[in-house]
Amino acid sequence: MTGTADFGPRDFDSEFNDGLDRPAGWLTGPEMEAARAQLPIVYVDAVPVRVDEAGDVVSVGLLLRATDSGHMTRALVSGRVMFHERIRDALLRHIEKDLGPMALPLIPASPQPFTVAEYFPTPGITSYHDPRQHAVSLAYVVPVRGDCHPQHNALDLTWVTPEEAMSTEVLAEMVGGQDVLLRQALAHVGRLI
Repeated sequence: MTGTADFGPRDFDSEFNDGLDRPAGWLTGPEMEAARAQLPIVYVDAVPVRVDEAGDVVSVGLLLRATDSGHMTRALVSGRVMFHERIRDALLRHIEKDLGPMALPLIPASPQPFTVAEYFPTPGITSYHDPRQHAVSLAYVVPVRGDCHPQHNALDLTWVTPEEAMSTEVLAEMVGGQDVLLRQALAHVGRLI
């Protein structure tokens, strides 16, 4: 998973608010730490893509982020699913949070993940590693048709061809197994070289 998840620009209806001056489903820092220590946390990963008129993927959007230690990494759109939040709403919220409100993602009425990535705090159990937690992430390829600008804690957004995305240099900039997830996404859309 990349960075830390924030609620972002959208809020739930007040009927779902727990009265603690925060959106419903949002835990305090200590509550989140306790949950992460005891439960798998549900996430979504989104691979933003541009498609041509035939629906073929022509470019992939990769975020540039700085880690807590100051290293620059490339990342996919990623974040938690909130309590009482539909998967499609979580995808929309995180895409808007990272790519801006004018990204205009095309999410189907019933989104189906191309894979389920299981991140573990212990390296080597799967290809995916998140030192903070055990996370189960539903992964999607999401076409975006609008104007995208990096938001939140993303420093930059770069659109690369599928061939460039599979280069050793780009894959080496990705951490936590997101390089594996990117390969799977491009294989899923028939663009793995």
